Amino acid sequence: MLGQSALVGARSGAVASRVFVYEVEGLHQSDQTDLNRYPVRQSGTVQFKVPYARMNEELRRINRLGARIVSIKPLTAEAED
Repeated sequence: MLGQSALVGARSGAVASRVFVYEVEGLHQSDQTDLNRYPVRQSGTVQFKVPYARMNEELRRINRLGARIVSIKPLTAEAED
């Protein structure tokens, strides 16, 4: 495209592969969470792996469910093992 930098394509590949871990507390089983493919615990914290491209969508979903985000951390190669 006219006016686009050559770095844009290279950077978008790196961004697409970034994954973050959301630590969430206060999730409970409800009509909304029943639509998930997995049960939700009523106490403690739950961790979700979220791709960079879906971060905003996931934040909205967590807020809609009435939960609270405790932390957001980048997923590193060491943490995957």
